[in-house]
Amino acid sequence: MPHWLQLMIESLGPLLWAALIFTAPLTLLSFVLGLALGLAVALIRLFAAWPFTAIARFYVWIIRGTPLLVQLFLIFYGLPSVGIVLDAFPAALIGFTLNIGAYSSEIIRAVIASVPKGQWEAAYSIGMNWPQAMRRTILPQAARVAVPPLSNTFISLVKDTSLAAAITVPEMFQAAQRIVAATYEPLILYIEAALIYLALSSILSSLQVRLESRLNRYGGFLEARA
Repeated sequence: MPHWLQLMIESLGPLLWAALIFTAPLTLLSFVLGLALGLAVALIRLFAAWPFTAIARFYVWIIRGTPLLVQLFLIFYGLPSVGIVLDAFPAALIGFTLNIGAYSSEIIRAVIASVPKGQWEAAYSIGMNWPQAMRRTILPQAARVAVPPLSNTFISLVKDTSLAAAITVPEMFQAAQRIVAATYEPLILYIEAALIYLALSSILSSLQVRLESRLNRYGGFLEARA
């Protein structure tokens, strides 16, 4: 068996284990929390009073205008200088959540704003109040439009979690770095890590296509009934 193939087989287990224990939880938690934050920010920007919209706009401007790696460094290495010390995983979780929250808020804000005003009027005409109209009428319609861009954001997040290695989170890419330090085979190990990320992204892209197809069929069914 060629040396490179044997090395890839031997290192596959540790890389997949790191992906299961650290990369996957970091991705899922960051996305769920970031999505909740993004929804809150989007609603503030659309419906809240001026001081709150200004704060929300400032948050989005800061996060979108600075690199994710710099944000992670500020949280993990910068905050201890003012007495706030975080472990690597919580620091990465906060950084990714804030990043996803800013980007997803713009997506959610756009899709909510794209829902025709007639839908609000229809909801109010049958006795719904604002929260009921938002929950039962506006958000379900907006969600179908938001799935493709939010799915792309999730797939990008899977790859972006490799940046957590820079703040010592033992996720998959850092596991590859540790094996490289022991074997002095950077090309083989980094190719293997890239292939794993590629496989994960491909699987998620396939699931995204299937989800979009089902949502389109559901949307067509509702339009036919209407």
